Amino acid sequence: MNLPDWLTMLTDSQEIIRTGGLVVITLIVFAENGLFFAFFLPGDYLLFLAGVFCGTGVLNVTLLLLLLCIFGAAVMGSLTGYLFGKFFGTQFENRPDSLFFKKKNIETTRQYFRKYGSSILIISRFLPVVRTFAPILSGMIKLDFPHFMTYNVIGGALWSLLLCGSGFYLGEKFPGIINYVHYIIIFFLAITTFTVVKGYFNARRDMGGDKA
Repeated sequence: MNLPDWLTMLTDSQEIIRTGGLVVITLIVFAENGLFFAFFLPGDYLLFLAGVFCGTGVLNVTLLLLLLCIFGAAVMGSLTGYLFGKFFGTQFENRPDSLFFKKKNIETTRQYFRKYGSSILIISRFLPVVRTFAPILSGMIKLDFPHFMTYNVIGGALWSLLLCGSGFYLGEKFPGIINYVHYIIIFFLAITTFTVVKGYFNARRDMGGDKA
């Protein structure tokens, strides 16, 4: 299997679930929630489709086990990102801007936390890319650890329960939904893209208002 095939498989939630099972799902969730180089991996629709496949029996695990694995991976992934940012963030702050690092992102995150508090860690769970970098930047700005872990756990629980739980319910009640997974993915991509773009412009507007 060449590199493009690997990338296709890693970004194809249906293929991940069918071939990798619960172990690969757990590893993907862990990486996507805190390892900066894994921001491109699927998140929201991977969880939803895992729930659908669990409900239809394609993924042969119980819903409880699925939720526990995803919740644990999400929390530990974000914790890893936080610790990475906390202990290695200074090295990044002292380096010039690059493709994966912009100094303005640190200041933007500081202002986000000043304006919205630690609840931004819950909101970011439902935003692709932001979900990956929020815990890293939280560590870099030295966010209080107990507060981080509180919102990390709450965000991880809501994210896994809402997406996996809703997917499981639909898969169990309407097993024919499995024939429409591509439409589900397109729907999630449209929603998350709109949310990220809207959030970006709202943040720019808010930061501009603070400076005025």
